Amino acid sequence: MSNTAPKMTNYRWSICTLLFFATTINYLDRQVLSLTWKDFIVPEFHWTDTQYGLITASFSIFYAISMLFAGRFIDWMDTKKGFMWAIFVWSIGACLHAYCGIATSGILAGEWFVGFERAREVIGTLDNVAKVANVSVVLFIFARLVLAVGEAGNFPGAIKATAEYFPKKDRAFSTSIFNAGATVGALAAPVLIPNLAKAWGWEAAFIVIGAMGFVWMGFWQFMYHKPHANKHVNAAELEYIHQDPVDVSTAADGVGSAQGKISFMRCLSYRQTWAFAVGKFMTDGVWWFFLFWTPAYLSSVYGIKSSDPAGQAAIFVLYAITLLSIIGGWLPTFFVEKKGMNPYAGRMKAMLIFAFIPLLALAAQPLGRYSFWLPVIIIGIAGAAHQAWSANIFSTVGDMFPKKAIATITGIGGMAGGIGSFLINISSGVLFDHAGNTQMVFMGFHGREAGYFIVFSLCGVAYLIGWTIMRALVPHYKPITDL
Repeated sequence: MSNTAPKMTNYRWSICTLLFFATTINYLDRQVLSLTWKDFIVPEFHWTDTQYGLITASFSIFYAISMLFAGRFIDWMDTKKGFMWAIFVWSIGACLHAYCGIATSGILAGEWFVGFERAREVIGTLDNVAKVANVSVVLFIFARLVLAVGEAGNFPGAIKATAEYFPKKDRAFSTSIFNAGATVGALAAPVLIPNLAKAWGWEAAFIVIGAMGFVWMGFWQFMYHKPHANKHVNAAELEYIHQDPVDVSTAADGVGSAQGKISFMRCLSYRQTWAFAVGKFMTDGVWWFFLFWTPAYLSSVYGIKSSDPAGQAAIFVLYAITLLSIIGGWLPTFFVEKKGMNPYAGRMKAMLIFAFIPLLALAAQPLGRYSFWLPVIIIGIAGAAHQAWSANIFSTVGDMFPKKAIATITGIGGMAGGIGSFLINISSGVLFDHAGNTQMVFMGFHGREAGYFIVFSLCGVAYLIGWTIMRALVPHYKPITDL
């Protein structure tokens, strides 16, 4: 008889794949509005840049507040149930957007129980376009509220699941893989969404994309269990997952146990929490700005619509470039295994490298005078750097905090990132309208181009500022052991 030990299973990568698809759906749902508002929704509802900025900023602040409680909710409900609730709520919210036109026709003309086509006809007969715009904006803000509440659970849940299924040395790589779902979602969006809107109406885009979340829920229900209770995880893989000494004692934390009840004030007493929150505040808004405003940028500055082949190709190429972010998960592993650094030091060194790359955004608008492809490529590279940064900053939470606190700390950082996103989105909308209406001149640029140059410049320096503050708060690896 052979004494060879059974080969280690790799079910943890199946879980990582599930998290990847959840994140893909998350970002597809988020992108529907940005790819339909300028070319499909504005002709119906007559929104300005300021009003669109208000809608996107409202999503950001709702998301920020929800992140604070989503992390705590995930820690309380535990990973499986918490994630299930999160994607259920955000899928409902995604589909709700489709019915804002019907609700607008009902509120302003008394026609409630009509189809999408009839609602468009009714709205088209109304003379008070300002009222149409204002009512529809309020309705879309409500739909974004529901979407934000649900989507806030994605990253706390995914980071917690990653901490449960991967040792510390692999978490940045696994996080970069599931986080690449954001890129794939953004990559698929310009191919799927404008074509759905063109073929069946903008409402169909929200419904079809939103329904994907319900399909994912079925896979999650049957596939996800704690590693020690999962029949697909053998002893060798379980030993690999729990190889970190700090994690062994908490490998089987119970659902809703007293161990999970950690106050926000206690979490905020740690410099590690503030370092994570500052890093998120300074940089999350950059990614969301690129996500929400790039289609409008191409339309406003270069006259390229998201429904045009050139517009779809540009957005596709932009997000294809961001797939390079997977390198961001490998680099700290190289520093840890080849250079002998501790996980935090390796991660911070990698993040410093990624923090320099967005400086390219300073050249996006100047080079745009030669071809719109140059800013598209630069934004793509900056986006890849952000996603690499993001995978590592999320992993610093697992480096520093015990598993029972990971979702809560992630939620606090997510709230900080959402506040940063709120500020950049609402100010960008106001700035672009002001720049366009006054033909503002700045550094040789005129009108909206001047506005975009200002925001690109702020995006370029945000990461170095964030990294510097993080390093000042937590200069050396110091895990939390008293929670």
